[in-house]
Amino acid sequence: MNFLKKLFSSQGPTSRYHQFQVKCRRCGEIIDGRVDLFNDPSLDYEGQKPVYICRKVVMGSGHCYQQVEVTFKFDENRNVLEKTAVGGDFN
Repeated sequence: MNFLKKLFSSQGPTSRYHQFQVKCRRCGEIIDGRVDLFNDPSLDYEGQKPVYICRKVVMGSGHCYQQVEVTFKFDENRNVLEKTAVGGDFN
């Protein structure tokens, strides 16, 4: 029963998407991205607390085509706990 309460509760993100921007380290292009908070993150457990992990690879439309890998860690309410970028920096 407790599971059903969590499943159908109104707690959670107020927006479906988490928007972000990264700057490519190679060419400096600003790349826009977004995480669908209802579909992209995967559930993981750290100790007794549930966390959601999402990994995305984004690429600009410019001339360098460098891939930037971003990883987000969200809490159970889909608030960002940690974020990392490989090949770029968050803007």
